[in-house]
Amino acid sequence: MKQTRLSEIFQASTLSPTIVEWPRVQAAKPCEPPKRPRPSSMDVSHRWGIVLAGGDGSRLRELTQRVWGDRPKQYCPILSHRTLLEETQLRAELSIRREQILFSLMQAHEQYYLPILGGGPSPRLVQPFNKGTAPAILHSLLHIAQIDANAIVSIFPCDHYYSPESAFTRALESVLEIASRHPGSLILLGAEADEAEIEYGWIETGEGVDRQAGLFRVDGFYEKPAQIVAEALLESGSLWNTSVIVGHVRAFLGIAWETVPDLLEMLEATAFPSHGGEVRIPASAYTQIAPVDFSGQILACDADRLLAYKMEQIDWSDLGNPDRVLSALLRRNGNLPAWAKLWSEAKEAPRVATAGAGTQWFS
Repeated sequence: MKQTRLSEIFQASTLSPTIVEWPRVQAAKPCEPPKRPRPSSMDVSHRWGIVLAGGDGSRLRELTQRVWGDRPKQYCPILSHRTLLEETQLRAELSIRREQILFSLMQAHEQYYLPILGGGPSPRLVQPFNKGTAPAILHSLLHIAQIDANAIVSIFPCDHYYSPESAFTRALESVLEIASRHPGSLILLGAEADEAEIEYGWIETGEGVDRQAGLFRVDGFYEKPAQIVAEALLESGSLWNTSVIVGHVRAFLGIAWETVPDLLEMLEATAFPSHGGEVRIPASAYTQIAPVDFSGQILACDADRLLAYKMEQIDWSDLGNPDRVLSALLRRNGNLPAWAKLWSEAKEAPRVATAGAGTQWFS
């Protein structure tokens, strides 16, 4: 949906406190199971998920560092009292068993992820440092393939906003069914675009597939296009790429063998335990790996294998910058918390007091 800019946000909000106390990160504990029942229309034993939580959060650091310190955004309670990691975990658990959701993490973030995930059954794959989304995804896929060669895998970025969440769950359930009928394809979940956004990936859709409502072939795949290209894509009815991808594990690895075979061979040489627990990738395995983006350098190189599913009646945003965060908060709650209302002003003000994990700012 159309992003609300900062000027519109501040005009829409009537909050006017003089002292702002930033939201604190509460003592972390394992996420409670989802309250809504998991859909039971099909067997879930081969459903697997990968939650991408190893990013540095650099695009949102301008906001998160002032509010929560050095925590990466996935460990901050931006949209609610839960962190983005916990929000994503609960979202995935509505369709996938908890023990079959693998978390791709960063070793430097151990103090943040262990209190949330350390006591749970979900496997944890810990990278020594960030080399882009491709190594994180491919390492996770190789791990899953060793356990379940018939796995249907869903990839969940950790910085998304959906409203209503129930619409996303319905869309994911549909795509999981589709993936079981198209084992050679990867299905991208697309959101309806309403502006020429140049920071998103775009999916140019082609003809419909199998008379399935909302399912299309992919004619083109564009990652962060130039403005003139984004305007043409918007005019043509193309979709924003949410980076949620679903497909058979063999389809994922097949496209990787065709596009980045050397990278996959290097990652395959890393030993994995059979199941569960925490896998720590040695630093030596990453020293000769160049950063690789999964969407831009793998998917975009083999669009013939891709299908796109258009999500209906859903508000989606990638929380990649402060404007999007404030816009999502306003759309979600109808107003802004005090810290969000005054963030733009407070970022220029001196820090005057720090108490525990929270910080106070005076306007």
